[in-house]
Amino acid sequence: MSLIRRRKGPEILESSNQINKPDEDVNKKKTKNIKSKNKWSCIDSCCWFVGCICTTWWFLLFLYNAMPASIPQYVTEAITGPLPDPPGVMLLKEGLKVKHPVVFVPGIVTGGLELWEGHQCAEGLFRKRLWGGTFGEVYKRPLCWVEHMSLDNETGLDPPGVRVRPVSGLVAADYFAAGYFVWAVLIANLARIGYEEKTMYMAAYDWRLSFQNTEVGGYKPTNNLLTYQHENNSANSYVRDKTLSRLKSNIELMVATNGGEKAVVIPHSMGVLYFLHFMKWVEAPSPVGGGGGSDWCAKHIKAVMNIGGPFLGVPKAVSGLFSAEAKDIVVARAITPNVLDVGLHTLEHVMRMTRTWDSTMSMIPKGGDTIWGGLDWSPEESYIPRKTKQGNDTLSKGQRNINYGRIISFGKEVAKAHSSEIEMIDFRDAIKGDKVANSTCRDVWTEYHEIGYGGIKAVTEYKVYTASSILDLLNFVAPKMMTRGSAHFSYGIAENLDDPKYEHYKYWSNPLETKLPNAPSMEIYSLYGVGIPTERAYVYKLTPSAECYIPFQIDTSADDDEDGSCCLKDGVFNVDGDETVPVLSAGFMCAKGWRGKTRFNPSGIKTYVREYNHAPPANLLEGRGTQSGAHVDIMGNFALIEDIIRVAAGATGEDLGGDRVYSDIFKWSEKIVLPL
Repeated sequence: MSLIRRRKGPEILESSNQINKPDEDVNKKKTKNIKSKNKWSCIDSCCWFVGCICTTWWFLLFLYNAMPASIPQYVTEAITGPLPDPPGVMLLKEGLKVKHPVVFVPGIVTGGLELWEGHQCAEGLFRKRLWGGTFGEVYKRPLCWVEHMSLDNETGLDPPGVRVRPVSGLVAADYFAAGYFVWAVLIANLARIGYEEKTMYMAAYDWRLSFQNTEVGGYKPTNNLLTYQHENNSANSYVRDKTLSRLKSNIELMVATNGGEKAVVIPHSMGVLYFLHFMKWVEAPSPVGGGGGSDWCAKHIKAVMNIGGPFLGVPKAVSGLFSAEAKDIVVARAITPNVLDVGLHTLEHVMRMTRTWDSTMSMIPKGGDTIWGGLDWSPEESYIPRKTKQGNDTLSKGQRNINYGRIISFGKEVAKAHSSEIEMIDFRDAIKGDKVANSTCRDVWTEYHEIGYGGIKAVTEYKVYTASSILDLLNFVAPKMMTRGSAHFSYGIAENLDDPKYEHYKYWSNPLETKLPNAPSMEIYSLYGVGIPTERAYVYKLTPSAECYIPFQIDTSADDDEDGSCCLKDGVFNVDGDETVPVLSAGFMCAKGWRGKTRFNPSGIKTYVREYNHAPPANLLEGRGTQSGAHVDIMGNFALIEDIIRVAAGATGEDLGGDRVYSDIFKWSEKIVLPL
């Protein structure tokens, strides 16, 4: 039986054939009503639902802001005692002042995007934000919004007639939405010791694009490999934002106008990978690179302070590309099981749009089984989450090993069985049979509608996928997406970094396939939160046959709560991390891969691991807290802000006290056998 059945005709049309014809005026009125109903699609319902939530949030935010500032502060201090001085105020009292210019590199989805050219449906939206801010267009004209936020499925660039560009300036990513800060708290504290826009720069970029495409963005098929083309070399090249060139020019300008003081660069989340790409691009010869020479980084950068960096990728990217899910979606489905899956097709629309964003493929786990573990081992295997008496999920040592290396398992029993007990049928040569015409699923089409039931069955029969086989899985279920991605990203481990092939830009954002710049005086920090259960592996199931649905979903019924532990919860295995990036990905390179002189760090750049133990806010009046280790909320962590300001004011890693570690990142790193 076919997985995807054809949709039945609208009931209203069937019933109308059984009713006697009324007079001509009434008949015209009914026809008009039917047409207007047909224009309303499931995506409209989805976006109106999101709009109602946002409107309620804005209304509550308005009431909060309408109160005198002294009221919430008075109540908070009455409950918790006097509030501590912000880091900027405290360090100003110590005499710290502006020294090094600061560059911010935002991560995925946190930067604003605005419309510069669009289709007729977007009339009146010139230079209005499509992403960030109020998100008003999401529910005012949802179909138009999706059309303009999606990239071309073949090129990964702008669709014809559309130009969506990043917002410029500090406002590009200071707040993600009204009342939800990203960089604003850090910017405000830097301003306390004298920083302003001439000494701070927000390196905003279109986070939907592959990193090289933010510069020029032209490529064409050459010898079965999508190869970069400079704008002057091909009439079919696509000219984009020159973001990498502007970042290079702005750093040079800031260094020159600040007495030659080198810049402190602060990337966050995917911005960490973007700046890693930049450091190779800026030294590479033009036209592919920036032509800055091999000593550019040594001359212009004092330190790179990476916040929540997914250096080695995140399992969360796999679930997002495979089924448009993550732990948050799983929780929402468990609470309201039918909202996401019936009628609205919310996840299908998310997948349709996000699979055109090539940047998401930069965060697929790198290093294969060597880094992430195989069928029967993983670096973190002896650790499981548990619940404390206070009810908060924290992490502690357990007695039994967990198969975290199995990033995707079909069934709870398969996830826990020894590999010798699992019968795996190879899916790679499976025939993608029983294809179904896509006439009923145009609004929510994904590549799953092309592989048919035969291909879907083959995926489930393989049963278990590790970091190495995940790439084959994604190539099988999303070949168009992965063809674009393979031209811009790589996920392996280099055997010989002197091989000329690693001069290609697709290797530049993978720390296991590229060298750090020759800048021995530069410092690299890995700053990230710990103490929050973070997604590491998933238990999946086959979705019941239905039209236009994603055929796989995380099995929310898969739980493991033996002896108070919750190693498996709602189909998700958790490890230590910041709720998005596992400790292994955020800390390994600075803890081992780049520590000392290695083949990945030939000049011996000093590296530091600085962890921030998560402490949730004591009450609602504290907002998102000042000690949070969560992936975005850490941007308001006072300890992290203090470390950044001290380095910007001239301190070194040794002045900060060197490494500060709460997790077992060094122990886990030693379990990874990687030639250095």
